[in-house]
Amino acid sequence: MTAAPGVFIAFEGGEGCGKSTQAARLAERLGATLTRQPGGTVIGASLRALLLSPETGPIDPRAEALLMAADRAQHVAELIRPALDAGTDVVCDRYVGSSVAYQGYGRGLDPAEVSGLSGWATRELWPDLVVLLVVDAAVASKRLGDDLDRFEAAGRDFHDRVAAGFVAQAEAEPDRWVVVDGSGSIDEVGARVDAVVHERISR
Repeated sequence: MTAAPGVFIAFEGGEGCGKSTQAARLAERLGATLTRQPGGTVIGASLRALLLSPETGPIDPRAEALLMAADRAQHVAELIRPALDAGTDVVCDRYVGSSVAYQGYGRGLDPAEVSGLSGWATRELWPDLVVLLVVDAAVASKRLGDDLDRFEAAGRDFHDRVAAGFVAQAEAEPDRWVVVDGSGSIDEVGARVDAVVHERISR
């Protein structure tokens, strides 16, 4: 008897929104596999170190998009797709939405082309639900502190474009995306996340 496929939930949002914390919390509650992008595999960990390190220096936006897509292709083939096919739920900290927001809206590439690149890389594997956490820029800055990676240090204008990119995606796909207020305590945000996940997945 073949197992029913697992549920695939992705968390998206700008820096300091709390998505990593909430992804881990939800995965524990669901008994799901928790993973992240970039990363999640041995190859992905190397790509993550390259992409996030401030010492890497400037990366051409197209090269950056291709590196993110390479990470995603390996991640899906090695971890996400096998888990889902085995009937295991997967919670992923960032997915295609981040590339569209960061390399598309943030870096100035065509968002549709960036999405198409990741669609090809993942063999069109899309989440069942995308949880977008949003917080005020001042709250996000306070949470981040001073030890910033290459993306976190990209500047306010860049992150404003990224935020707009996330909102645009959520508005374009309301059946897949849900926007959650990321302000407040971990438990307060977690309760909001649990409520929308229960509603959407049950439905």
